[in-house]
Amino acid sequence: MKAVVIDKICNAEELTVKDIEIPKVKLGWVLVKVMAFGINRSEIMFRSKEAEAPYINLPRVLGIECVGIIEDSSDSHFKKDDKVIALMGGMGRSFDGGYQEYALLPTKNVFYAKTNLDWIELGAVPETFFTAYGSLFECLNLEANDSILVRGGTSATGIVAIQLAKSIGCKIIATTRKEEKIEFLKEIGADFVIIDNGEISKKVKEIYPKGVSKVLELVGTNVIDDSMKTLAHKGILCLTGILGSKVASSNFDIIKTIPNGCYLTSFFSNYPNQEIIDKIFNHIEKYNIKPVISKVFNIGEISKAHLLMESNNANGKIVVLV
Repeated sequence: MKAVVIDKICNAEELTVKDIEIPKVKLGWVLVKVMAFGINRSEIMFRSKEAEAPYINLPRVLGIECVGIIEDSSDSHFKKDDKVIALMGGMGRSFDGGYQEYALLPTKNVFYAKTNLDWIELGAVPETFFTAYGSLFECLNLEANDSILVRGGTSATGIVAIQLAKSIGCKIIATTRKEEKIEFLKEIGADFVIIDNGEISKKVKEIYPKGVSKVLELVGTNVIDDSMKTLAHKGILCLTGILGSKVASSNFDIIKTIPNGCYLTSFFSNYPNQEIIDKIFNHIEKYNIKPVISKVFNIGEISKAHLLMESNNANGKIVVLV
């Protein structure tokens, strides 16, 4: 079968498709025939930096998510030809991930996909929708009367968050660093768009003088001080993404950074379950949400897919159709 295998740190142009053996099924694992997978920034980080970390055993097939059908159900509750999605829990790091034609995955990482979305649309769902939905509804307790700042609005997660928030009637401020993306953000549901130059709190307060009730922080710790200043009293900020260059802040002062009466939480996407996956598909169907697809590639074009992700010009989820 075809697979994208990493055996050393590499750039996008060096990604190639190799022929490897279809993995043999074992107890506690199922074999999934992969129909599509999405491209994620964490996979860029893995092949460019993390691949040679001491806790990684190379070679490794990339990919923290995939969608497909059960080829061999092993000892699981699934049956052959069930439509499924798979994500996280070590995919593409602790064990081989979704960038292949057949993926051997732990049963706990695989979930029924109760949806009529086609394979391309479904390929845009697993990690991105799980992260956005969990951040908004599990962490921020988002409600229809909320005003929300989505900082990092043109990221794949930001786009889905805007769609989800708009579906229940929230007022949305989205940020982008590029003026040419303002209209795109408004088209998908943003009520206001701010050009992010690193300091946006004053601009937000011009729109909402008392601040917004919720903030989805997708840029990261390098701007969290500024984002906290946009919150209204009793507001909540959820730190979900690290689009900026700083992964951790060495001088983060909780007492000084979090305003009195405001709250800081975070979303960690490593533990999906069937209940929340069902909620996501129910929400998509109820509100007729269409995943925003940037571009579709085939597996032989994996280098082009990674280059598009690195360019920050995707405007939606990049999907590879297997």
